[in-house]
Amino acid sequence: MSVENSLAHLSVEDKVAEGSIPLKSLVFKPKTAKTATPVPIVVVALQSTATPSPLIAQFTGTKEPRLARDELFQSFFKCENAKAFTVAYLLNAESEFHLLIDNQLGHLKDSDVLQLNEKLFITKGEFLKFLSQFESFQKVVDFSQEVSKDAGNSKKPAPATGASSAAIEDAKLIGITVDKSLDFAGWYQQILTKGEMLDYYDVSGCYILRPPSYAIWETIQRWFDDRIKAIGVQNAYFPLFVSSKVLEKEKDHVEGFAPEVAWVTKAGSSDLEEPVAIRPTSETVMYPYYAKWIRSYRDLPLKLNQWNSVVRWEFKHPQPFLRTREFLWQEGHTAHLTQQEAEEEVLQILDFYAGIYEELLAVPIVKGRKTEKERFAGGVFTTTVEGYIPQTGRGIQGATSHHLGQNFSKMFNVNVENPLGPDHPKVNVFQNSWGLSTRVIGVMTMIHSDNKGLVIPPRVSQKQAVVLPVGITKKTTEEQRVHIHSSAKEIESRLKKAGIRAFGDYNDNYTPGWKFSQYELKGVPLRLESGPKDIENNQVTVVRRNDFRRVTVKLNELETRIPELLEELQRDLYLRAKELFDSHRVVVDEWKDFVSNLNRKNVILSPWCGVTECEEDIKDSSAKRDDGEEFEQDEKAPSMGAKSLCIPFEQPELKQGQKCVKCSRPAVQYCMFGRSY
Repeated sequence: MSVENSLAHLSVEDKVAEGSIPLKSLVFKPKTAKTATPVPIVVVALQSTATPSPLIAQFTGTKEPRLARDELFQSFFKCENAKAFTVAYLLNAESEFHLLIDNQLGHLKDSDVLQLNEKLFITKGEFLKFLSQFESFQKVVDFSQEVSKDAGNSKKPAPATGASSAAIEDAKLIGITVDKSLDFAGWYQQILTKGEMLDYYDVSGCYILRPPSYAIWETIQRWFDDRIKAIGVQNAYFPLFVSSKVLEKEKDHVEGFAPEVAWVTKAGSSDLEEPVAIRPTSETVMYPYYAKWIRSYRDLPLKLNQWNSVVRWEFKHPQPFLRTREFLWQEGHTAHLTQQEAEEEVLQILDFYAGIYEELLAVPIVKGRKTEKERFAGGVFTTTVEGYIPQTGRGIQGATSHHLGQNFSKMFNVNVENPLGPDHPKVNVFQNSWGLSTRVIGVMTMIHSDNKGLVIPPRVSQKQAVVLPVGITKKTTEEQRVHIHSSAKEIESRLKKAGIRAFGDYNDNYTPGWKFSQYELKGVPLRLESGPKDIENNQVTVVRRNDFRRVTVKLNELETRIPELLEELQRDLYLRAKELFDSHRVVVDEWKDFVSNLNRKNVILSPWCGVTECEEDIKDSSAKRDDGEEFEQDEKAPSMGAKSLCIPFEQPELKQGQKCVKCSRPAVQYCMFGRSY
C-alpha cells in the first residue's frame, strides 16, 4: 500500500466529515552544528492550539526549532513539500524523529472526526491507532503550559548551589509565579501572557496582540494622529513588497538593513523571476513616487505617514514587543523645500514622541541625538527618545526622528524648479523620516508592572475601573444579593456616563478575593468595591492598582473623584519611574569609575571626544560582568558593553580642559552610555 493510501483507506465519508475538527501537522528543524544531522520534530495538534517554538524546544531538548523547508521534507520523508505532508509520510522516515502530540486530542471522543487536509478525514480513534506504530518517537504534551526560561538552551549551566529561587512563595498558578527581581525574563513572559497582552504564534519571533495591548496601541494612534494631522501630515498606505532593484538603489541604506530583509522567492511551486523583499522600512518604497508627485516647489511640503507593519528577520533571541520579526509601527516621510523647515519638523516630531511616553505611558525619557555610529543608515542625523528599565539597569531606544538631508532626494531624483527662477539650478528636496513602534508597550510593561501582574497607566488602559459587589455570604438573602448587585451596577452606569472606561463583574461563582487577584493581574487601574456597609454609608471603596491604597469615595462625589484618582495614579506612576531614572543616571568623568557604576545598574553621562573608534573601545572595554568575566556577545541581543544611547540635548557643563572619559583627546560633549536593549 502506498504512503498516500495508508491513511486514505481509513478516511470517513463526506457526510460524516461534516462538523470535523481541523488538525495541523507541522515539521520543525532544530538548530544543529553544521556537521551534525538534524532530528526533525513533527507536531500534531488541533488547529486551534498554539504551538510556540520555545515550548517545542523545551519538550524535545533542542535549540531554536524553525519550520522546516521543503528540502527536509524531501530528504527525510520523501514528501514533495510542507503542503503535501501528512503523518502518513512518517512511514518513509529512515532515521529517528520527534513526534509531539497535543494533549487536547485526549479530550475528544474516539468517534470525533479529524480533518487532516482538504480531502482526508479520519476518526480520532483510528488516527491514534495509526500513530501508535511510532510510539517510541512520540510524546503527548501540553502546549498551554509556560515556557521554561531554559527552553531551547540545554547547555546553560546549572544555577550555583544556594542560588535564590525565582519562584514566588505561595504564588497561585493563575497569577505570576516568578519574582521580577530574580527572574526578569520569566516574569516578563508571564506578565504578558497571563495578563492577556499577547500570545505566542507558530512562527518564532511573531506574536499575537490581544485586545488589551491593541487598545493601548489604538490610544497612541489617536493621540499621535491628531497631532501630526494638525501640522499637515496625511495618512497613506504603500505596498509591503519591494523590488530588489528599488531596494538596492540606496547603497548605504540597504547595507544597514540587508541582514534583516525577508525575501519572497516562490509563488506556489514556481520560482519568481525576481525575488521580492518584504519592507523592513519604506524609504525605498515611497520615494520613487515622491519624485513622480513633486513637480514644483508649490507641491511642498509633502508630509505622509503610514500605520503599517514591517518585517525584520535576522536575530537570535526574540523578545515580545521589544525585538520581534514583524511589528506594528507608524513611519512618517516628509519632503521640504528648505533644510531649516525639515530640521524644525524633526524636533517637533520628537516632542510628540516624548509626549507619548511621558503623558500617555507615564514613562520618563531623555531626548538627544544619536552618534554617527548609531545614526540611521543613509541619514544626516538621528534624534531619539531614550528610556530606562530600572530592574535590569538598561537603556532602551523609545522612538527616532531622522533628518535625511538630500541623500535620498538625490538618489531618487526628488527635485523641483528653483523658486528663484529657471536660471537657477533645480533644488533637491530635504527629507525626514520618523517612526514609533509597539515596542512602547513592552517598555511601559517592564517599568510599571510588579509581581501581582500588569500595572497599566489609566490614560491608555483598555478598562480604567472594575466595579465589584462584595460582602455576599451564605447568609445573604436573595433580596439582599439583588440589592448589592443593583447598587454596583448603578455605580458602573454612572462611571460610564462620566466617560470612565468601567465595567462590572457580577459573577457569584467566583469569590471577591479571586476577582481581586484576577484584575490585579490584568492591571485594571482602579477597583471599586461596593458592599452592604458601603451602601449603608452611601459610599464606595476604591483600591488603586499601583500601590493598593484604599480610598473611600462618597457616591455624590463619584463623577468628580474617580477621574481625579485616575489622574493621581497616572502622575504617581510617572514620578516613581522618573525618580528611578534620575537616581540611576550618573555623571562619570574618569574611566576608573565607569564600569563599577555601570554594574550598579546605572546609565552614565560621560565627557566624550566624539570619535567612533573611542565609542567602540568604550563598549568593548565595559563588556564585563561584576566578577570580571566577559559577557557572551550577540550583535542583536541586549548589549553587554556600554553603547552610546544618545548625546542629550540637556548637557552638563564641560570643565575647562576636560578630557574624554576613555582616551586622552579633548571632550567635545557629554554622551549618555549604558547597557541597552
